[in-house]
Amino acid sequence: MAHGKALNHELSKLFNEMWDMDVNRLMPGKDYTIDLQGKAGAAQQDDSAVQDSAARRLFHSVNEERLKSIKTFAAFISLLDNYETSTGVAEVVTQEEIAENNCFLDAILETEVMKLAHEYLLKKKLAKANLTDFKYQLYDIWFQLYARKEGDRPDSCGFEHVFVGETRRGKQILGLHNWVQFYLQEKRNQIDYKGYVTRKNKTRPDKDDQVLSIQFSWKGSVKPIGSTFIGVSPEFEFALYTIIFLLAEERVTRETVKIEEYELQIVVCRHGHHIGTAYPVLLSTSSED
Repeated sequence: MAHGKALNHELSKLFNEMWDMDVNRLMPGKDYTIDLQGKAGAAQQDDSAVQDSAARRLFHSVNEERLKSIKTFAAFISLLDNYETSTGVAEVVTQEEIAENNCFLDAILETEVMKLAHEYLLKKKLAKANLTDFKYQLYDIWFQLYARKEGDRPDSCGFEHVFVGETRRGKQILGLHNWVQFYLQEKRNQIDYKGYVTRKNKTRPDKDDQVLSIQFSWKGSVKPIGSTFIGVSPEFEFALYTIIFLLAEERVTRETVKIEEYELQIVVCRHGHHIGTAYPVLLSTSSED
């Protein structure tokens, strides 16, 4: 076990229930296909120095009709263009964007996945019973702006970091742990997939894997290793990270869970009362930022 943390059985059971009821999840081979190609080379931050082990895109095909016909995905996609990805540049939030954030939260709160998460958090006395209050709580955790560095203007929020991705001084990629954003950026030729990163007991991932460790470049920088769920709905990731965030007190929380066949460490970092970052790590892959 990485970091010697034992498997959290309670959370594993809960997350598997959520996985099973995630009806909006896209299925590999049916709703999308991925093309893994080669294994990523040594990790470098400089794009020009990185060996590219994948000539083609990671996402060979995605059924966009299905993606856009699902309310939570459609609402999620509308949020992806709301952010200035450079840290240090103040975010300007318009009324329209606030409305889009609320619309997204309303959509996910109607799903069975989020209802189960809410129920669980209520039992732990960590969530507000009233759905409107719970929604405000989620808004604060995910969408409230803060400064990544002391003294800076509010330039970031949990949602932007985890789902959209940010860059630091054009040299480093922060966050971007979401497959839909990855796919859409790849489609616009903004992301270059460099290859997969293997985990110990498996020589290479296969095209049906729904958690991957990958290497890619974006906006001129390289993410040496980034882990992401593939195909899952936004509400599933939202529920997972929110639960771990609310259960923990420490700045960085690592919970070891088994979801389906994947042994994962879910990492959640807090920034005060907000999410700093959150991502899955396939166990026995190396560490990442």
